[in-house]
Amino acid sequence: MRLILAEKVRMMRKQAGYSQAETAQRSGVSLGSLKRFERTGQISLDSLLRLAYLFDRVDEFTALFNPQEDMRRIEKLFRD
Repeated sequence: MRLILAEKVRMMRKQAGYSQAETAQRSGVSLGSLKRFERTGQISLDSLLRLAYLFDRVDEFTALFNPQEDMRRIEKLFRD
């Protein structure tokens, strides 16, 4: 899952036309952290949120923690 998320961020970066260095500068994430994330999927929550903000995806984090919606999704997984 981590690598899938890293690949999605890499795709958004490339679609925006940003290099890794430019993405790091614009987001406030260190270049080393961004490179490690794209290679291994490992990143701090703070850095991931900074990248989400840069690519206008912060609202998607809010949806992750919607208790009613999350419980229904989890329950459905166990039923299927």
